Amino acid sequence: MEPQLDTTIALLARTPGALNALLRDLPETWTLRNEGENTWTVRDVVAHLAQLERSDWMPRLRRILESGETRPFDPIDRKASVRHAQGKRLEELLDEFARLRGENLEQLRTFQLQPADFARRGRHPALGAVTLSDLLATWAAHDMTHLHQIARIMAHQYRDAVGPWNKFLGVLQCSGHSAPA
Repeated sequence: MEPQLDTTIALLARTPGALNALLRDLPETWTLRNEGENTWTVRDVVAHLAQLERSDWMPRLRRILESGETRPFDPIDRKASVRHAQGKRLEELLDEFARLRGENLEQLRTFQLQPADFARRGRHPALGAVTLSDLLATWAAHDMTHLHQIARIMAHQYRDAVGPWNKFLGVLQCSGHSAPA
């Protein structure tokens, strides 16, 4: 499926609400546990999503529109979300993510992108040339990756309690994207 701006925005706009519905006011036993050594908690994932709203998606989109491939994207500071989230409750991070996502989508709409814009290219520091279309599709798929990760982290808390049903629960068999990148 080729990404269309309106369908991509429709998906991106739903992630904050989905996270809020699933996570707000849950006991910390669900949100502060991880899947083992060097893995994220649900809170860590939400902090990461908020951080990328500040430092990744829109700055990179603007870089493509303003500079093309002449100025590579700034690398992502993989520790920034941990620093920024220190001392914040999950509810604060959910609110921050929702606010930042709303602002970014509103700004994205104001660009009034035309079909030719989706082929415009930028330069990723590790991946090389990427298109604006690639970036938008990745933004949406990134959300889905982390929604899946959150479900997996939470299901992991019951991995032993489900007994013999463990082998039938795909969420407990998946090991993809377990550790902080």
